[in-house]
This record gives sequence, structure tokens and C-alpha cells, in this order.
Amino acid sequence: MNNLHILGNRNSLLNEFLAEVRSAEVQTDSMRFRRNLERIGEIFAYEISKVMRYDEQDVTTPLGIAKIPRLVEKIVLATILRAGLPFHQGFLNYFDHAENAFISSFRKNYKDGLFEIQIDYLSSPELDNKTLILCDTMLATGQSLALAYDELMTKGEPSHTHIISIIASKQGLDFVMSKLNSNNCTFWIGAVDEELTAQSYIVPGLGDAGDLAYGIKE
Repeated sequence: MNNLHILGNRNSLLNEFLAEVRSAEVQTDSMRFRRNLERIGEIFAYEISKVMRYDEQDVTTPLGIAKIPRLVEKIVLATILRAGLPFHQGFLNYFDHAENAFISSFRKNYKDGLFEIQIDYLSSPELDNKTLILCDTMLATGQSLALAYDELMTKGEPSHTHIISIIASKQGLDFVMSKLNSNNCTFWIGAVDEELTAQSYIVPGLGDAGDLAYGIKE
């Protein structure tokens, strides 16, 4: 199985939603922005479901028995707060029996303009032999996602991990793939942008997804 899928390279409705979350005009409607993140999550969930394991089961109808392939993997949906919340909901709409994990990370800034990412909080079930879906709305440097993954690994060893981001910088994607590629991971990206500024903002990107979804933070 190919371990990198860039869904925006295919013609689908995903690109309509990507266009809207990028659009400065549409972004003025925060409710629509959140809904678009959710719809993008639903599309990712559907695409990921195609590569999972199924078992044919009997389903009793009013008129007989239907044999239907049913998902057998035990799934944990993990999300990096706060922009990840509507994105997470899109996955949960489809993987509605999944367990859930949440990670809070923050950027600690220094006077010289440098910064480091630190993990502040983790809430997660045990992960041994489960399928982990780790979502980060924007993949800029990749540091927060890599740290979140390491923190989650304290909860057990998943049978497989799917790493998902709506928009990634090429630099950030290369970083996380180099860090996690040997760890039985598959990467799912909406679009890859070439530029990452000195302040670690993706260009053209879409801006600060958390602020657009929930308001400007202090």
C-alpha cells in the first residue's frame, strides 16, 4: 500500500471545500469555515476506510439474510487541539464507534524569534493493537505532530497509524515522514504547499485555522 496519499491531486469535491477554507472572502463566516473542516474530515474518513480490514457478516433483514462486509478494526481518533475539533468531528461522523484521544500543544516563543513546541495535555485510551488516526489540521514544521505521536506512544503500540493533515508544507511533510515513516504509518494530505516562512506559516496556506474557526486568541 502506498504510504502517501495527496487527495487534492485527484478531481473530487474535496477541492471545492479546500478552495473555500483557503478563500479570504469565505473565511469571514466562521461557522462555514468550521463546517468545511468537518466535511473535509468526512471525505478523509471515507477514503481511509477503503484500506481498512473488513469481515463479511450476516445481517438480518425483514425478508432474509444479507452478507455485508463490516469494519473490524478498533479505531482511535486522535486530534491536536484546537482547530482540530471540527476536523475531528468529521471523522467521528463516519467512524462513530471509535474511541477518542485529544492532545494540547503550544508554541513557546523566545525573544530571539525562535520557538519550541511543547505538549501540554493528553487524554487517550490504551492503543495496543488498535488503528490510530492522528489528525493535525495544518502541518507546518511538523514538530507538533511528531511530538503528539511520541506522546501517544506512551499509551501503547497501534497496529497501524494514519497521519492526516488538510494542508501541509513540503518541509513539514518531509520532516514527519522522515521521523515516522518506519513506524507503520500512512500519510493522508489534502494539499502540499511549497513555502514555509521564517515564522513557520504555510504559504499560500489559509492562515491560522484555530483563529478562523473559534476567534482570535490572546
